[in-house]
Amino acid sequence: MDISLPLDKMTSLDKIAVMEKLWDDLCRNPESISSPEWHREVLQDREREINEGNSKFTAFDRAKERIRNKIK
Repeated sequence: MDISLPLDKMTSLDKIAVMEKLWDDLCRNPESISSPEWHREVLQDREREINEGNSKFTAFDRAKERIRNKIK
């Protein structure tokens, strides 16, 4: 299937709206999308880091604030 969108004529908000619709559609049948092997490996590594006490956590609000300050 060849899908063509007028990307050069779409605003950023239009493009985000299209992505959200696609995401919503994909989420209706999550079992039809398999995770790649590298994703499982990343999750296992993160779990190992947590179990070994080598992970640090930040509250979500604080993390957002830090990111916003970093990109200013």
